[in-house]
Amino acid sequence: MFPFIRRYCFHVPFKLQKVTGPRLLTSGKNKTSWSSLGLQLQRGMCPLSRYPSHNPASVYAVKLQAFHTSLPFLKKKTPKDSETKDPGILQRSMTSLKDSPKPALYLSLAGLIPFVSVPLTMAIQGTYYPELASAQVIYGAVTVSFLGGMRWGFALPENSPAKPDWMNLANSTIPPLFAWQAMFFKDITNGAVMVVMALGIALHYDVSLLPTYPRWFKVLRVVGTLVMTLSLLATLLLKMILEEQLKNSRNKLQITK
Repeated sequence: MFPFIRRYCFHVPFKLQKVTGPRLLTSGKNKTSWSSLGLQLQRGMCPLSRYPSHNPASVYAVKLQAFHTSLPFLKKKTPKDSETKDPGILQRSMTSLKDSPKPALYLSLAGLIPFVSVPLTMAIQGTYYPELASAQVIYGAVTVSFLGGMRWGFALPENSPAKPDWMNLANSTIPPLFAWQAMFFKDITNGAVMVVMALGIALHYDVSLLPTYPRWFKVLRVVGTLVMTLSLLATLLLKMILEEQLKNSRNKLQITK
């Protein structure tokens, strides 16, 4: 259909010019009318010939452009802002921990040795020692009392950012009360749980309620609290496992006898 239209659109004007050519030469009066008639016929019969989309050159250019267009996923991606984020929380915390004063860092790490050594000794020897577990709970109660009294030492100086008000001074007495209560339990499990609760309360006070502490101190407090809590829980877990094994071995000995 399209070639048929092109044929008549492009060739009719030229035929009209050939036919009307001699008449245009011989007849001067009708020269203007015949030329205007030929232009009107050319404009009326083939409007599609001037449309750019049906031009062969333009169609070919569009095809080439579509052929050379690269797919979206093959284009080189520019680095986004999300790819260049700040360091993570763990990396920032380790950096802050390195910035802490050496005496505070080394003394804090040394203070964790009694906590870690108790479950480690029980796990290596495969025996539960009630005396070591009791010593660990007592040492945890003493540590909690020290952490609670540290608030008083921070709030009492005149140039301190923390005021010696009821909130700061009264909150510092709650962890020692929990530690004191933990030493009254005859069962090590109850005492260890009480010490863990006191450690959590002291950490909440130091990190959340008093933001004027330096960052390195807060990171050190979080690390120390995690190590102490995990050590106490490990002692309780070993107590349960090793006591069950000891009970089973005794039952086997009674059966053999």
